Amino acid sequence: MGVSTSDPDDGVVVITAHFPPVNAPPVQGWYDLARAVRAAGADQRVRCVVLTAEGRGFNAGADIKEMQRGAGHEALIGANRGCYEAFAAVYECEVPVVAAVHGYCLGGGIGLAGNADAIVASDDAVFGLPELDRGALGAATHLARLVPQHLMRTLYYTSRTATAEELHRHGSVWRVVPREQLRDAALELAREIAAKDGSLLRLAKAAINGIDPVDVRRSYRFEQGFTFEANLSGIADRHRDAFVSAKEKERQ
Repeated sequence: MGVSTSDPDDGVVVITAHFPPVNAPPVQGWYDLARAVRAAGADQRVRCVVLTAEGRGFNAGADIKEMQRGAGHEALIGANRGCYEAFAAVYECEVPVVAAVHGYCLGGGIGLAGNADAIVASDDAVFGLPELDRGALGAATHLARLVPQHLMRTLYYTSRTATAEELHRHGSVWRVVPREQLRDAALELAREIAAKDGSLLRLAKAAINGIDPVDVRRSYRFEQGFTFEANLSGIADRHRDAFVSAKEKERQ
């Protein structure tokens, strides 16, 4: 459980998240993920990073139960800062990052995948932001990197999801494969990238980030301000409490 790192091929590092039961990392988990990605990118032997997960899905977003256990706002602030750091670590990783997405990619998962350089997905993968149903706002910055503007808005307002195949048609998912082939497909792409000159790859990553039309860090931070407004007004707590209550009833 947690974040683990392996190096299955020359120049390729695989970073795996595993936070049962649904891969909704606690506050510390987001920081651990950020630390692992930054460490891999800083290693001059590494030329490509694969970001993956074990369990039922790629990422279900922040741990809402952790947020609701305490009376104050410490966990909420921690989750916001942790997500910010993890998303930034993926975007700013000195080498290309390939996200290998299976099952659900929701909330914070969109922040990770949306900031990756390439996405390989299993045919059961779905992408979406249920933020309005969870009393939060954010990651529209990253969803907008995956789908066209009006589709992003519709998905955001409805909390609906899009399939891997739909994102493939929009060009944001490189390849869709059966779930059992996901790791191999992601490693195949990573090996192809890692075969390039490492110094040039690092220059290319910096150059491509430099010409991005949107500053993803500032854009996401702007969104987070509205999450805090929703929390201070009491709206967010009502939705998070309802979510936790519904999950508890499901287990009964």
